[in-house]
Amino acid sequence: MSFKPETIPITDEQREAAEAEIREKQKPVDYDTKEYPIEILIQKYQDGIDNSTNELFIPDYQREMAWNEERQSKFIESVLLGLPIPYIFVADVREEEEDLARLEIIDGTQRIRTLAKFLNNKLILSGLKKLEQLNNFNFKDLPLARQRRFMRTTIRMIQLTENADEEIRRDIFERLNTGSVELNEMEKRRGIQRGPFLELIEELSKNSKLRNLCCFSDAAINRREPQEFVLRFFAFLNSYQNFNAKKINNFLDDYLESVNKDPSFKHETMQLEFLSMINFIEQYFPQGFRQGKNYDKTTTRIKFESLSVGVALALREQSNIKPQSTQWFNSVEFKEFTSGDGSSSKVKVIKRIEYVCDRILGR
Repeated sequence: MSFKPETIPITDEQREAAEAEIREKQKPVDYDTKEYPIEILIQKYQDGIDNSTNELFIPDYQREMAWNEERQSKFIESVLLGLPIPYIFVADVREEEEDLARLEIIDGTQRIRTLAKFLNNKLILSGLKKLEQLNNFNFKDLPLARQRRFMRTTIRMIQLTENADEEIRRDIFERLNTGSVELNEMEKRRGIQRGPFLELIEELSKNSKLRNLCCFSDAAINRREPQEFVLRFFAFLNSYQNFNAKKINNFLDDYLESVNKDPSFKHETMQLEFLSMINFIEQYFPQGFRQGKNYDKTTTRIKFESLSVGVALALREQSNIKPQSTQWFNSVEFKEFTSGDGSSSKVKVIKRIEYVCDRILGR
């Protein structure tokens, strides 16, 4: 039998304090509601996209194309059926160097990309349940009259005026996307926690050796997993003994925020440490971060964290170390630290990282 906790009555003083807080922290946000035909929206998005002068643009903190073709097709089906389409949120951005009155997409990049892909005949409809006859169609396969009606279909847009500063835009992005099933934690960090450390993470995530050693798939890259791996490397390297398995995202968020705000942030030092680790792995672990006789193309976060951080810790002690053997990487003992129940517990995290470090150093 369960009991509900006793409700504590709210006093008049608390109500007054709450109202005062609302008024204090409310931010006036100037915006207009626009409505454009799809044809015009996509024209604004595509014209000038190659030289970054397109009027409607996707900012760098937004995610890559995340919808698969079935999800894209379902969206196109919704448009064709005349179903309500969520508003697209944009902001009028006054750029410092040259003001082109561009519109930054805050929410709606997947919809815009899908529409552009469909109109350019790069999307073949699939998995449709309502309009089954349209499966295997692309845009040019539609009758001309239907093409024109599709392009005349309007989509509503909330347009923040140029008075909406970057803080407001980031806040709206966070509130629209926090908790979203499709936006993963790294994508949210990219949109919310900008700073010099995040810029370094973006830079290192594009390292060709990292991507080869981890063998990231295109889907993994679109989900921003290389960025997630780089963040985990630094967070565990410098704070693994403070790791809390039940609050992993808080652990990563707190570390990212603290380094972003650190006035003594050392870009070159951190970059060098990461590249030294990657070069060491490439030289002595030709299979990369993958385990098994066939070196399957799956790199788990646990294996990456264990090997990368363990190697980096060893290099801190001896920068010119040459391991006597790497056979332990496929040993039963190491696999016990990286698999099974409780593999993400603090005890196992510490054990496997220090296990790698000790083996590299020959201890």
